Amino acid sequence: MAESAPDKQFDLVVIGGGPGGYAAAIRAAQLKMNVMLIDDRQSDDGSPAPGGTCLNVGCVPSKALLDSSKHFHHIQHDYKDHGIRVKDVEMDVEQMLKRKQGVVKQLNSGLIQLFKANKISFVNGRGRLLADRLVEVTTHEGTETVAGEHVILAAGSVPFTIPGVDIDNKYIVDNEGALAFGDTPKKLGVIGAGVIGLELGSVWRRLGAEVTLFEAAETFLPVVDDDMSRAAAREFKKQGLDIRLGTKVSGAKVSRSKVKVNYTEGDKDHEATFDRLLVAVGRRAASDELLAEDCGVALTDRGQVDVNEQCQTSAPQVWAIGDLVRGPMLAHKASEEGIAVAETIAGHHGHFNLDTVPWVIYTDPEIAWVGHTEKDLQAAGIDYRSGSFPFAATGRGLAMGDAAGHVKLLADAETDRLLGAQIIGPQASELIGECVVTMEFAGSSEDLARIVHAHPTLSEAVHEAALAVDRRAIHKAN
Repeated sequence: MAESAPDKQFDLVVIGGGPGGYAAAIRAAQLKMNVMLIDDRQSDDGSPAPGGTCLNVGCVPSKALLDSSKHFHHIQHDYKDHGIRVKDVEMDVEQMLKRKQGVVKQLNSGLIQLFKANKISFVNGRGRLLADRLVEVTTHEGTETVAGEHVILAAGSVPFTIPGVDIDNKYIVDNEGALAFGDTPKKLGVIGAGVIGLELGSVWRRLGAEVTLFEAAETFLPVVDDDMSRAAAREFKKQGLDIRLGTKVSGAKVSRSKVKVNYTEGDKDHEATFDRLLVAVGRRAASDELLAEDCGVALTDRGQVDVNEQCQTSAPQVWAIGDLVRGPMLAHKASEEGIAVAETIAGHHGHFNLDTVPWVIYTDPEIAWVGHTEKDLQAAGIDYRSGSFPFAATGRGLAMGDAAGHVKLLADAETDRLLGAQIIGPQASELIGECVVTMEFAGSSEDLARIVHAHPTLSEAVHEAALAVDRRAIHKAN
């Protein structure tokens, strides 16, 4: 049966208003395309809430809570070293959450204004791809069909669940629930010691919760090298995070306002009781209900949309980006993919390099990395040299009273091209940018070593690590 004529026609229809979708829509509009952007997320008051998981219940609100809890922790434990004496410090959790939500709302509103400024047709509803680049749009007012010369799929991801652990977002919660506790739980259990588990576990630990993280893997943070993961583990242990490796949770039940968790550690079964339990075991592509059977878009065996290097799907002029496709599930990765696709559609050279996408864990200390690890290079048989430098040897780190961690750089042994960087320490999220730029321009450790870095700064640790690749660091023994 032939599809009825579409209600509206656009140069580009984007399904999903997260970092990838809205960036693609804005860039396409800048390039004079007629764009429709469809996103179904709403605030508690029913108003549109574009920005995806990241803005609403992920990256942004978690950073707001991390910042608030960090201030509270420093007042309690560190300010006395600066000669600042504060008595009777209290945490108003309600106000902290109100501030967090204020940040989110401001950014939601900012996006809507950007859509208006760029003449984007924004629809607060659900989009579903049909055959021949037709898109079914469902809102509270009803359903219509629109057509796109091109369609970008940017529906994002949803949390994984665990059999036997039912999320109610009151006692057993995902990341969204953990951002909205009405008070500080006395005991918090966390399943998963990855990015989400560590960040949200850190928030509530700083506010006074006893936090236990259950991690099924035998190694901590296997995405970075062993020396970095050991350094991170030491710092988290000092902070009171109880990280239990090689533990597998088999079930969790709510009873009398408590959560009873059953888990296996080694060959023994155990039970523990918590006030709240956070499930943070990763995310999967939100491809469910996104695609009609005859739309022509193929999925991988992992449920991701299958794309080529340019983010083209198996359906002509249909593209997919962000958490829906291969690569890291990171907001900035999605955003850059969206911009690159919009530029490609417009006939420009859209550029995106998966090899230079930085990762960050916003704990204290922060952990950031880009490119290859030593484990990667050894497995690939690539000969390399490494250089590292501790923040404890920087004047700025000591003056700040924040000198834990170090910078580590990896360079090709023959060409000196920078292959990877890992940083654990203060402002690692900002410092990694210098390494990303160097790698994007195919720079070397020598390039970093020859750049004049201001003194005293934290970035001097990057400079000295680059010097250390050639065993000529100034402020440490080589």
